[in-house]
Amino acid sequence: MGGSGSKAKGVWPFSGTGAGGDSTSEVNEQSLARLKGSRNATPFVFTRRSSLYYDEDGDLAHEFYEETVVTKNGRKKSKLKRIQKNLIPQGIVKLDHPCIHVDFPIILCEV
Repeated sequence: MGGSGSKAKGVWPFSGTGAGGDSTSEVNEQSLARLKGSRNATPFVFTRRSSLYYDEDGDLAHEFYEETVVTKNGRKKSKLKRIQKNLIPQGIVKLDHPCIHVDFPIILCEV
């Protein structure tokens, strides 16, 4: 449950060294090589991937449905059919206020 953390094992993007007690120099060199570019990483998240989609008409929503009329035994019945084709994802959305990254390794509030 709650698989929203990063998939990288043993590396914290906000610290100078990898997490865990690996004593081999080869593993430490790999961890430091990964962290070289992200040494000045910020704990805040400013953008996220949107879960909304555009349809052919330019409408924006999470899901789209089409009403279809089904005739069965002489009776007309309306059904909603979910549209899954020709949808374009909204993409990256800027957040109104920054959030703290999921992998931020410091306890902010202790109860």
